[in-house]
This record gives sequence, C-alpha cells and structure tokens, in this order.
Amino acid sequence: MFGLTGPDSIPNAIPNTGRQPAMPGMMCPDPAGWYAQDMAKLSHQWIYEFSDRQIGELMDRVADLERDGVDIKDINREGFPLPNTGPALEDVYHQLTEGRGFVVLRGLPVQEMTRWQAGAAFFGMGTYLGRAVSQNPMGHLLGHVKNLGKDYDDPMVRGYQTAARMNFHSDQCDYVGLMCLQPAKSGGESLIASSITVYNEMYKRRPDLAEALSKPFYFTKHGEVKEGEDPWYCMPIFAFHEGYMSVRAGGAHVRKAQLLPGVPQFTEADVEALDMFQELANELLMPMEFEVGDIQFLHNHVMLHTREEFVDFDEPEKKRHLMRLWMTDPEGRPTPPGFRENISGIEVDGTIHTAPLDMVEGAGAE
Repeated sequence: MFGLTGPDSIPNAIPNTGRQPAMPGMMCPDPAGWYAQDMAKLSHQWIYEFSDRQIGELMDRVADLERDGVDIKDINREGFPLPNTGPALEDVYHQLTEGRGFVVLRGLPVQEMTRWQAGAAFFGMGTYLGRAVSQNPMGHLLGHVKNLGKDYDDPMVRGYQTAARMNFHSDQCDYVGLMCLQPAKSGGESLIASSITVYNEMYKRRPDLAEALSKPFYFTKHGEVKEGEDPWYCMPIFAFHEGYMSVRAGGAHVRKAQLLPGVPQFTEADVEALDMFQELANELLMPMEFEVGDIQFLHNHVMLHTREEFVDFDEPEKKRHLMRLWMTDPEGRPTPPGFRENISGIEVDGTIHTAPLDMVEGAGAE
C-alpha cells in the first residue's frame, strides 16, 4: 500500500515522479534519480519526526522485550507490534523501494535510553523493512561505526573503524540503517548520492563509459569466505532486470580485487569509467548532519553513501558512534539473477549471529 494517510503516516512519502521501465542503453527514469540541489529543498519530506504517541509506543515495546529477556538478535516483527508507528514504517519501506531511496527518522530519545534499549528499538523498527544479516565474519546483526584509530589504507581494515573520508560505496545488503548515538566533535557529516543519477549523468556525458560499467566486474570478498568459495564475486556495476536498475558502487572492493590471482586486469576504459563514477558521485553528493537519535535508512541499489573525515572528542564515551543494520529483502526491488547471492551479508564457516552493544575488535568494517 502506497502513501498511507492518517496522523501516524508520512506526508508526501512517494514523489509524484512516474516510474518508467529502465532499459540498457537508455536514460533511467526512476524516482530515486534525484539531484542534490533539488532534494535539499525538500528536507520536510524526507526528515520524519516521530510523534509523542509513536515514541511512547516504541518505548513500551522495548520495555516488554526487556522484561521478557529477549535477545536483540531474536526480535522479529510479530514480537514487535506497532499499530501506531507501523504505518509510518510501511511508508518508509515503499519510499525506499519505489521512491527517492532514503529516509531520515528523527526524535528517538536515545539519550534517555540504555544502550540495550536503543539497540532493541532500532532493531525492532528494522524488522518492518527486512531481515537483518551479518555485517562481518563474526556474525554481528547489530553493527557499530566507530573510530578505533586504524589506518584506512590498510587492506585488512574497513573504513568504519577509522575517522577517514571513505570512497562512495554501497553495502552488501538491500537496506542499510544507521542510528546516531553520538556525533563527532567536528566533521563526520553523512554524504549520500543517487547512483541512478550517477548513471544518467555518465550516460549523457560518456555513454561509452556507462556501457563499460554494464559488464561484469570482480569484487573482492576481503578474505571473508567459506571453505571452497572463490575470494571474489562478479556482477555489473550497472545492471537491469524487470524494468528496474540496480547499481553496485565501483569503489575499493573492485579495485582491491585486481590484486587477487586469476582476476582479469582493468582495461583503460574500465579505469576511466570507474574514476568517472567516483567523480560524479562527489559532484552530485548531498550532505546531511546526524543529530543524536537520527536514523537514516538507504536502499543500496539506488543510493551511494560515505562520510566526511571527522575528529573525535578525547573522552571515550563521547566518541562518534553509530549503530548499523544491514537488511535483506528478497520481496523488494527486483534484482538480476545471481545478484542477491552476493548482497545478503557476510557469512563464513562457523559464523554465529550476535547483536553486540558496542564495537568489537576484529569485527571488520566498510
């Protein structure tokens, strides 16, 4: 159901832009193909304030789970009923799959909640969008973005363990959710860009390079594989299926795959196309500042994201800290055959699902 109405629904949830079938070798008409200068003027449509009634309902549900001793990783939609907040989350779902591809929910009082309560509320809301999947070989269904003082240039380090500015990327899932527990002392703004618009601009300026990114590329798995699996997977950066376009960011995962034995080396056109992809993402980006309690949901098939470099406070309890969810949704936006197998989280031999309440050393990152 689209465009729910009533006191607890989201106004203007779906843009009036009509969807038309996306086809190779053509511009992609998609509601998620927006420009930053236009979207920035519409923040009243994509920043949604929780009502007092919704916050009260969320707090009540979390209290029920805490009383019953439920593990966060075991929270499901049936056990997290939200008659007042649920319609708004259904609008969020349709906004992700058929609308502009991102939302920000504002007003959850995380400063008045314990870490467990905040994580449970976040996880519970996520069950209205999809199923949580593992974000690293340790099986974390509830992840954390926090600077551990690591070097982003280290090939064994993922960017969310650092304070560095990362390349624009998309995660190995359908939807990514970030909830702000503590902003940085300075910097750290979230940067997003429409990957549909990146494609459209590349097609307008260099259709030959847009075509180059429509062939399969090799992506590294960072050594996070089960026994007998290849250390890489293949898929196009620009892919089309059933009238929908899906984009995988051609960032560090593609470039690092060049170091793996047996992976074909880039052609000159590949390098030029990958460089243009990142250049366009930086040209088309839209920044947004996270407030405490903000929740950002993005659809990885149509959105790119990163963040600015940041400086932390000295006190450990004041360090920038975001909780993160990766969610899969096989019933959502159509994807090409073989696509979903490579974007449903990270599982290795012996992975056991957990939901830690803080960053754990060795967990990996972006």
